[in-house]
Amino acid sequence: MAELLIVDTDYRSINDIRQIVENSDYSYLRIYQANTAQKALDILKQSQPSALLTDVSLPDMDGIEFAKTVLQLYPDMPVIGTSGLKMFEIVQKAINAGFSGYLLKPLSKNELLNTFDRVLKSVIKKEMNQTVSQDRFELDLRKPIQSAVQYIQLHYNESLTLKNISDKVYLSPSYFSKSFKEEMKMTFVEYLSWIRVQKAKNLLRMTSLPIDVIANNTGFANSSYFATTFKKIEGRTPTQYREYFYLERTKNAQSK
Repeated sequence: MAELLIVDTDYRSINDIRQIVENSDYSYLRIYQANTAQKALDILKQSQPSALLTDVSLPDMDGIEFAKTVLQLYPDMPVIGTSGLKMFEIVQKAINAGFSGYLLKPLSKNELLNTFDRVLKSVIKKEMNQTVSQDRFELDLRKPIQSAVQYIQLHYNESLTLKNISDKVYLSPSYFSKSFKEEMKMTFVEYLSWIRVQKAKNLLRMTSLPIDVIANNTGFANSSYFATTFKKIEGRTPTQYREYFYLERTKNAQSK
């Protein structure tokens, strides 16, 4: 999920970071916070944030050792260190520990966002790509409808029509339409909408990307049509679905 975990005992610094993030292109990031390494580790065991922003001076553990522990759990997670201490020795230790960035307090808005641009964009893109199957389409003329379904599942985020899918499996549009409904128990359009909504549900659960971005990346013409279709199939809007999932996950985490 597109999340940022901030570990710091300085609540003013945390609030400053929140304000910078909320008023930037990264406003979709869901922010968690902890004031000790142990609390942060508890959060990390429940969820894998997109990035970690931690002070190198923590009350219960050396911040650099804490980062090493985190990187053992999640080797690819960007870890950005912060400190009010202008000591080269600490910076060198942070770099050697695998930090992706190191920022001095008070944090500069430009430096923080430039660091995010450098280390976060590729991570979020990877998160999105993980929701898309990389399998190759293989046409089986003995099973044209199943071949069509496979193609739809691989290319659901593209502009698909009954005509171009029927062409892919070498059937006339009318025969394809009839055969598709008989085999799948729903029309081509109904199935295409359904599969797009399933993919959107995954993005709603796994990322904090804006609704219009998810709509665009799952093949919907606009966020309004996406919301209407989503509600028709799921009984709630995309926003309601995301809120419900988040509340359920929080409830489950608290009960453990």
